[in-house]
Amino acid sequence: MRVIGLTGGIACGKSTISAALREMGAVIIDGDVLSRELTVPGGPALPAIREQFGDGVFLPDGVLDRRALGAVVFGSDQARECLDGIMQPMLRRMILEGIENARASGAALCVLDMPLLYEAGLDVLCDRVWCAWIPRETQIARLMARDGFTCDEAEARLRSQLPAEQKAARADVVIDTSGAIQYTMDRLPTLFQEELRQDV
Repeated sequence: MRVIGLTGGIACGKSTISAALREMGAVIIDGDVLSRELTVPGGPALPAIREQFGDGVFLPDGVLDRRALGAVVFGSDQARECLDGIMQPMLRRMILEGIENARASGAALCVLDMPLLYEAGLDVLCDRVWCAWIPRETQIARLMARDGFTCDEAEARLRSQLPAEQKAARADVVIDTSGAIQYTMDRLPTLFQEELRQDV
């Protein structure tokens, strides 16, 4: 089984690529989905988050206030490192379990859909890395339009990740998603088949 890391900066179109690969038969391990599982009501990460960041990042009903937590961690490197220290060990265990489950199921390709693939050192689990890429100004515009962020909020989130150019420079395959979505979709079947051939 091939393990492909799929990464890219926020709002770079990574989720669109991931969804297309799922349709082609790849098993997808989605870092954002796993993070949400850890932080839903009753999630295993919540006690440590409350201990470190206080009641102010929770709503009155005990649900995590993601916007409030984001304001804290994206405004402070120390706070972000603290959150990563809580989340990353749990995520890594879930990812390793997901890879083993995919292998046991007979899957030919497993994709780690991870925005922080390099930052968390998860690239070592991968045979190759794909990176979705767009210019920074397009990234900011998409993020503001998609999530309703101000320019400052969008910039803060970009600063929390490796720059898209650095991710692209380290990746084995770079997919430019700044153009028409059909252009991106047309490239994927060929890339997918190339990976399967590598495993023969």
